[in-house]
Amino acid sequence: MPVELALYQPDIAQNTGTLMRLGACIGVPIHIIHPTGFTFSAKNLARAGLDYLDHANVREHVSFAQFDTWRRVQGRRLVLLSTKATDSAYTQRYDGDDILMVGRESAGVPDAVAAACDLCVRIPMRDGLRSINVALAATLIVGEAKRQTDGFSDLT
Repeated sequence: MPVELALYQPDIAQNTGTLMRLGACIGVPIHIIHPTGFTFSAKNLARAGLDYLDHANVREHVSFAQFDTWRRVQGRRLVLLSTKATDSAYTQRYDGDDILMVGRESAGVPDAVAAACDLCVRIPMRDGLRSINVALAATLIVGEAKRQTDGFSDLT
């Protein structure tokens, strides 16, 4: 199973399109957990996603509850990337069945959603700086998880 990426109620279409393009290019399925902070349409995603959107493996979920039920039935570990986490994303071991999740650009995830995750990690940053753009943060850790799970071996 490949590492997958979930976007919890994304606020910004350009970040979502960027991550869908990433998923298309490196073979990472993308889960969109609704509601989004924008109209979820090809038109709104096109600026960042360009013509890559048709190549992305995207699954939409009507709510976090529906997504969480689905991933538990599938036996998938949910790893949250959060500025509130204490564990470094770079000291963890990732498995091919992991789903990495990023929160809303404006608010992250509610405490109840964080509590439902199996692991919460953060990207180490310099003191006094709040966060990295969600698309960049997801890209960093998706890359690390794919590297650890030999997820690039089938790509040219």
